[in-house]
Amino acid sequence: MKRNVLIIGASGGIGKETAKAFIAKGYNVFGCDIKDDNDIQGLHYYKCDITKEDDINNLFININKEIDELYALIHVAGIYFMDSLLEVSEDELKRVIDINFLGATRINRIFFPLLKKGSRIMLTSSEVAPLDPLPFNGIYAMIKTLVEKYAFSLRMEVNMFDIKVIVLRPGAIDTGLLPESSKQVQKLCDNTKIHKASSKRFMNIVNKIETKSIKPEVLAKFIVKIVSKKNPRYVYKKNNNILLKLLNLLPDHLETYIITKIIK
Repeated sequence: MKRNVLIIGASGGIGKETAKAFIAKGYNVFGCDIKDDNDIQGLHYYKCDITKEDDINNLFININKEIDELYALIHVAGIYFMDSLLEVSEDELKRVIDINFLGATRINRIFFPLLKKGSRIMLTSSEVAPLDPLPFNGIYAMIKTLVEKYAFSLRMEVNMFDIKVIVLRPGAIDTGLLPESSKQVQKLCDNTKIHKASSKRFMNIVNKIETKSIKPEVLAKFIVKIVSKKNPRYVYKKNNNILLKLLNLLPDHLETYIITKIIK
């Protein structure tokens, strides 16, 4: 019997390739995203806004009509965001938290009845989650850290049902998020009133240290591999930036001093 998986964020670059990879391995694949349609052959696709609980409830009803068990929930939905902590609006902050964190909690809570012994929940974090945040990237880093704390807590709770929770920490992936990253930095430079000079210097640093990206299909095959493992680890990393790791190894005061000297 085919295993059933649900991919949240199935219209994105990583989501599409992940759906294709699972289908190629013989899985029965369901997918959802905020877009109206998806052209992947063999994918059971549904439009769903994960910030709306009614949408997710309807998604559950529709999928539950077709299946009564899920092998895996694969979370790859999310948006990149960069701003000054002292200038970001509360509405923008709430929006990013809603999409990048609360959406996953809603999906997991509503779809839990379909998860059985041996099922998996994979949450996508980021290479920046365990590291000290860089200037202007703090909001994204904090939310990804929140995702990881949630994932660890959830793992502790669902492990008693023999359900595994997996965290994936990808680095730079060649999807729409990379151009979006550049747009976010440029938007910060254009809009900030208190960080005009430092934001421009920061943009130059980002452009210099950006990790060489990998194709989304490479990450997709990696996702299928780790989700299919009999005893998956809690955390998996892919294409992480060695320069960010080395910077994070410095004492906090020295790390802060170096960054300040560079962008001030």
